[in-house]
Amino acid sequence: MKAFYRTIEQLAQAEHIPSEYIPACHLIYSAPATLAYNSPGAIGFGVKRAGLVIPESVMLLVSPASCGRNSTILSQEEGYADRMFYLLMNETDLVTGRHLRKLSQAVQEILEVAPAKVVVICITCVDALLATDLESIAQKIEQQTGVHIVPSYMYALEREGRKPPMTAIRQTIYSLLERKTVDPKAINLLGFFSCLNPESELFELLHQAGIQTIHQVAEKKTLEEYMEMGNANFNLVLYPESNYAAQDLNQRLGMPYIEFPRLYEVERIHRLYQLFAKAIGVVMDDTSYYLETKQIVQEARSIFQGKKLVIGEMLDANPFELACALSELGFEIMEIFSNVTQNDKKTIQRLAKVSPNTQVYTGISPSMVHYQARQDIDLTIGKDAGMLYPDVPCVPWNQEEQPFGYQGLQDLIAEMRNCL
Repeated sequence: MKAFYRTIEQLAQAEHIPSEYIPACHLIYSAPATLAYNSPGAIGFGVKRAGLVIPESVMLLVSPASCGRNSTILSQEEGYADRMFYLLMNETDLVTGRHLRKLSQAVQEILEVAPAKVVVICITCVDALLATDLESIAQKIEQQTGVHIVPSYMYALEREGRKPPMTAIRQTIYSLLERKTVDPKAINLLGFFSCLNPESELFELLHQAGIQTIHQVAEKKTLEEYMEMGNANFNLVLYPESNYAAQDLNQRLGMPYIEFPRLYEVERIHRLYQLFAKAIGVVMDDTSYYLETKQIVQEARSIFQGKKLVIGEMLDANPFELACALSELGFEIMEIFSNVTQNDKKTIQRLAKVSPNTQVYTGISPSMVHYQARQDIDLTIGKDAGMLYPDVPCVPWNQEEQPFGYQGLQDLIAEMRNCL
């Protein structure tokens, strides 16, 4: 047997996404390269660490021992163990929902040892099956304690639904915001749980457009500072999983938003800045950044021409958009490891025009047990790709500070050059 894959050309022509790329259609193969996918909290910013981005908050995880054990290990590794508390469930709780009566007392006990202004209560798939109305429970506890109680959901079984866990938690993070006044020269950057690389030209160009205050939730140290985000003129959505949060803020607070996705093709970055400037009615001159990056891209082509590349999905990029960008740099994109969604269709069709024979594997398919690595690869990008090709130079491209815009592309090219 062979590991399942389809070529980019086949995916571009397919009317429907093959079921092998859809986790709900089969068992999930837990290779080391896919462990981060199998659990929403297995690496970096999962639901639990993301919920704690709200300043002056603690979290109560209501879960069976298995979820609690995983979270205990991760909270120690990621440095937020002192803000995590656990209400474990026994078998009777699993059947009857008896644990829900203990939530108010648990929150009160937490506040005695960890004074906080916000308690995020996170429930798991068990309560999804029990149809727990956590919002009503949270409202009652908030009235009893006088602190903000924020309901959140780590429902791994809904990761293929309309609002998967990492989409839902982004809405949760901004759920406390209120709109009292509007600052016409302030905006929020939505999309990431950590800060944008401060070297990104985005900040300078926004200031050039007359925007004086740029809010990022990861920079907020107090709840008071966090609440200032409710006064922003509009939201700039840098990552598609935050669209739902932006829509909620628009509906709830009348706060408009503009989608401004992360890209790695120099011409498309330039075009995006021009469209953004036109949309908000300002002059935004990105010429110097554009010409500088274009020169770097031209110099890199001679180095990358003909190099064979494998791209994973554990990285700060959309794998298919990145493949389009790196094809322009001269790379031969041999393999991509990624699930495929309907949102990827247009990008896949673009990629099919320049790299039709690229093979797309899904790391979660049980057929991956038969995967055989190629012997002719020069470079991999993404942690999972690096795990599948341990003897090949790898650019993980997965960090706390988020790359963006021209600066992100320049930094990626520099890292690839160093690797090669």
